[in-house]
Amino acid sequence: MPKQRNYPDKPESVYFFGTCLVDLFYPEAGLAGIELLERAGVEVIFPQDQTCCGQPAFNSGYHDEALEVARLQIDCFNKNIPIVVPSASCAGMMRNHYPELFAGTSEESRARALSDRTYELTEFLVNVLNVELKDIGEPVRVTLHTSCSAWREMGVASEAKQLLAQLANVELVELEREKECCGFGGTFAVKHPEISAAMVNDKTAAICNTGAERVLGGDCGCLMNITGALEHQGKTVRGQHIANFLLERVDGRTGD
Repeated sequence: MPKQRNYPDKPESVYFFGTCLVDLFYPEAGLAGIELLERAGVEVIFPQDQTCCGQPAFNSGYHDEALEVARLQIDCFNKNIPIVVPSASCAGMMRNHYPELFAGTSEESRARALSDRTYELTEFLVNVLNVELKDIGEPVRVTLHTSCSAWREMGVASEAKQLLAQLANVELVELEREKECCGFGGTFAVKHPEISAAMVNDKTAAICNTGAERVLGGDCGCLMNITGALEHQGKTVRGQHIANFLLERVDGRTGD
């Protein structure tokens, strides 16, 4: 189980770690996350030299390669300020596995310091910034897919629900068997496509059974898998990163 955290006071500034999938496929989620932080009165610093967190290599057993990639991130995010990540998966890599990756090396203390400063986006909005959201959108029914990393590695499954509960015109319908994986699992979907496909079919069936117009998520890998399956099945349910959805509700904007 994830360790309980002692949350800091509201900082003046934070780093934003964009993640690979946000950079390549969901840039609007990163921009929305940054705007939500700025609206809460926090300066957001986005180091231009940041790359991958190293998780794909780490999970595939390539620890030397993961170490090299992680070292670059430690150099990029070297100020003693929080690092906010719009993905529990990448945040989990940085918080939980960097200390393991650098254990016994001369850089272990820097890795542990970065670990202690890393937060998932909804976790930071709720537990550090104590944001209050005013919903100015039209009534909508949504459901929420919470990633395995949010449930089991980061322990931040409730924060997204707390944010959505502030939105007066949003009806959240919980998924049946909501703790089950969507089947993505990074390279798992490539190595075991038949099992992955069966898992995402179970997930999309549960989503459609809610009658929701949209499925929200905090991890772009899950969203890519689920929305791809929904599109392939000819379903009309929209997928959206929760950062986009929250900004849409408080800003009155529409679209992805």
